[in-house]
Amino acid sequence: MDRKRKRRIHIIVSVALVIVGIVIMGALAASKSRLEKVQPSFPVPMVRVMKVTTGPQAITIRGEGTVNPLREISLVPQVGGKILRISPALANGGEFTKGQSLLAIDPVDYELAVTLAKAQVKDAESNLEIIKQEALVAQEEWRSHYSDTSHTVEEPPPLVAKKPQLEAARARLDAGLADLAKALLNRERTTLKAPFDGRVSKKYVDAGQYVTPGQALATLFSTEAAEIPLPLEDKTLFWFDVPGFTPGGAPGSPVTVHAEIAGRQLTFSGQVIRAEGKVDEKTRMITVIVRVDKPYATKPPLAIGLFVTVDIGGRVLPGAAVIPRAALRQGDIVWTVDDAGILHFRTVKVARYQGEEVVLESGLEDGDMVVFSSLKAATDGMTVRTAQEKE
Repeated sequence: MDRKRKRRIHIIVSVALVIVGIVIMGALAASKSRLEKVQPSFPVPMVRVMKVTTGPQAITIRGEGTVNPLREISLVPQVGGKILRISPALANGGEFTKGQSLLAIDPVDYELAVTLAKAQVKDAESNLEIIKQEALVAQEEWRSHYSDTSHTVEEPPPLVAKKPQLEAARARLDAGLADLAKALLNRERTTLKAPFDGRVSKKYVDAGQYVTPGQALATLFSTEAAEIPLPLEDKTLFWFDVPGFTPGGAPGSPVTVHAEIAGRQLTFSGQVIRAEGKVDEKTRMITVIVRVDKPYATKPPLAIGLFVTVDIGGRVLPGAAVIPRAALRQGDIVWTVDDAGILHFRTVKVARYQGEEVVLESGLEDGDMVVFSSLKAATDGMTVRTAQEKE
């Protein structure tokens, strides 16, 4: 009896618990609010923008090249001999001025040649004077002989007047004077002088060495100006003036040369002076020559052989805009954002690429907000959030 009673009690408790659970679940279900359908919201993408300013914009063409001297020559003697003296300026890197004596060759042989030539001139002058006197005497004798006769007095023949002898004597005197002039010139050539203001690139001889005519003694270059050849694309010559190459007859465009030497960043002013006039067959580029006056006037100087960067000042575009290169999309498209945060696609006209910037000739207005960040999927008219950068 006890087991049956316990089983009944268990059954009654279990049924009661189930009934209580059902009642509680019903109460919870009745108190729960009904769920409403809500359209999910998509995040609005953020873009980085900058404000565009339009106005006159000068086009700058950048090139690179090596500084070359305006003139570079070999110092060569016209006479031979032993080197007696060398100027201290005639050393590698030495500086000299125009007309300065750089080197002297032993002049003894050439001084003797001058003395001999002077003696020969004196002898020729004496011989000419003797023949002149003999010719006068012969002419007087001829006239006195024919004045005693009834014949008409005639001029003496050339042989009697010694005309051939006079011409030969004058010729010998002219030859002697020419030999004297040559001897004096050779003696003067024993001293080699600087033909311009400049510096020594390389010296090949020293005092006591025997040199021959035509032998290179040193290499000199002038410091009055330096030239920098810049290979440029043919289309870039549209933006600046090259005398003798571009139309208009305007003087060459100004340039700014940037150089790094002796641990310093230096700038020099120059000008475009010419182009080589032909297109390189391999690179299809044209070499433009830039000149800088007095490159050694500053310290440190614009040294010959230095690799430099040159900025050429080109034409000015009115109403142009400059944007980062990242803001230009494929097909010359620029994204702009209006005040309502709507993205618009703008077609622009590109004038020139300048490093990390792009110069636009038209397509944007002053104050436009240009997007220079990227989006995975961008459409014309979509809504975006903006984070403005510096102008």
